[in-house]
Amino acid sequence: MSYSVGQVSAFAGVTVRTLHRYDRAGLLSPSDRSRAGYRVYSEADLVRLQQIHFYRELGSPLDEIAVLFEDPQVNPLERLRARQRQLNEEIARLQRLAEVAERAIEVQKTGVPLTPQERFEVFGEVAFDLSYATEAELKWARSEGQREAMARADAHTKEDWRRLMGEAAAWRAELLAAFGEAEPSCGERAMDLAEEHRSHIARWFTSCPPDMHRRIADDFVADPRAFALVVPPSRQRPGLAAYTREAVHANAARHAGVGTEGEESRWGS
Repeated sequence: MSYSVGQVSAFAGVTVRTLHRYDRAGLLSPSDRSRAGYRVYSEADLVRLQQIHFYRELGSPLDEIAVLFEDPQVNPLERLRARQRQLNEEIARLQRLAEVAERAIEVQKTGVPLTPQERFEVFGEVAFDLSYATEAELKWARSEGQREAMARADAHTKEDWRRLMGEAAAWRAELLAAFGEAEPSCGERAMDLAEEHRSHIARWFTSCPPDMHRRIADDFVADPRAFALVVPPSRQRPGLAAYTREAVHANAARHAGVGTEGEESRWGS
């Protein structure tokens, strides 16, 4: 079987111009001629065209593909592995860019116009992960508290965010101090810090009953993105997320009138 340029263009999904370019580059030239003397593609040519498409799909430039075809010393498997490494590096780079974009979007969602310097001054290292925010919004979509929190966040001014984050930073310092001094998570100091956190949520976002606060704290252990909103990764310590969760649960039990005397936290011991 032999095929004209037009036929190959039609069923291979490439333009005639592309086929001519492959011909000029020495990658793929019609190897047969018709009875009328026209150059046509053979079955072997079509197999080579599929290979070209494969490498092009991987992003390989034409000159690199030509080397693969022409140099018998070139190991195709090694070239594929090298290309795989390049693609993984590019994926990682794009992921980092996507994370930067997500954080920028999340800041913009607050409705507060801030310069880069102001954003750092207000938010510091606290990471606003859009993927977590989106999942949380879906998870609590039917919750009146979630709707109220989003509405109040949208209404905050730059000064509101500055005060809010200042309060959070002071609370975080106290939490780290209590944890560093091995205060038990069920002790009064840790429970008071948990209560301060609950009041902070109620003051700036939405009412936060103890049961709701427990669910929020459970996320601190289950999802690192949630705890990063409270303590930036650079300031986290092993066991701190679990310690915070235990303190919140102990405080919720205190509100419910459940005794916690005698309980020892393995994180605070």
